[in-house]
Amino acid sequence: MTDGRIAIITGSSRGIGASTAGKLANDGYRICVNYRTNEAAANAVVDELAARGATAIAVQADVSREDDTVRLFETVDRQLGPVSALVNNAGIVLPQMRVEDMDATRINRILATNVTAAFLCCGEAVRRMSLRHGGHGGSIVNVSSAASRLGAPGEYVDYAASKGAIDTLTTGLSLEVAEEGIRVNCVRPGFIHTEMHADAGESGRVDRLAHTIPMRRGGEASEVANAIRWLLSNDASYVTGTFIDVAGGR
Repeated sequence: MTDGRIAIITGSSRGIGASTAGKLANDGYRICVNYRTNEAAANAVVDELAARGATAIAVQADVSREDDTVRLFETVDRQLGPVSALVNNAGIVLPQMRVEDMDATRINRILATNVTAAFLCCGEAVRRMSLRHGGHGGSIVNVSSAASRLGAPGEYVDYAASKGAIDTLTTGLSLEVAEEGIRVNCVRPGFIHTEMHADAGESGRVDRLAHTIPMRRGGEASEVANAIRWLLSNDASYVTGTFIDVAGGR
């Protein structure tokens, strides 16, 4: 039922998350746009969805923090209802660096945002979705990266390693909750045109490396969002523990 279709998308004030919010709103979901710092961008996404007749709220929360994550899900409980779809999209990449030059502060920041946050959000979602806890089932999609397979040498090995952890989380959790009405899947984007590359100091990275992609172009956020949308849909009702690479053949 449409009334029970409630999605939390972490890190959805821009890029893949914002595009996913738009597509799920088209499918009748009520949307929580989660953001950490960019309130104006999150509100702009909510306003756009509202203009199209969708129900959406923006909730600030640093999902690497347990208290913030709990508050995020409790806010959605009160304002929208219990979550039925979770997209773990929040993630960061830091300026390109070799492993030998990385310090613990950088590594721990990457792991907290890209790994701890996903675990915390999955835990809150499972407590609400699981048939074992009186829930009605649901679907989780984790956003990993093709870097988990490729390693990102000389640039982002820490980021790639964090996404490798997301791959393992997807496999393990999908098996853990398969009998409880919850499907857990993963998308692995490749070189996608988003603001994340500018955050790391190279806005033109996708174009620089386009020649290494079999399809000879970078992807668009909407192309990743389409895969997320399908995995959340009833068309994927017998799909769990599965990975979709959205990487142009790379």
